[in-house]
Amino acid sequence: MSSDPREAARAAESKAALERVKRDSESLLSSSMGRAAGHFSGADAPEGDRIELWGRRIGRSLSLIGVVVLSWWLGHQLKFW
Repeated sequence: MSSDPREAARAAESKAALERVKRDSESLLSSSMGRAAGHFSGADAPEGDRIELWGRRIGRSLSLIGVVVLSWWLGHQLKFW
């Protein structure tokens, strides 16, 4: 390695940029997955109301299945597969 201070500064800046990219990409994916898990688990249902909790879980699961089926149907109609 050379002892040029400009090269050392560039290397430090590059490492910092790579760390920021790694941190930002992990937080974006993990936060999105965390929100989706909370949504589909019915975390926003009132406390102590098990019927409401299971109703939300079932409804949201059926809506997800509906989106997948409609997406498949649209792809089939547009001759994507």
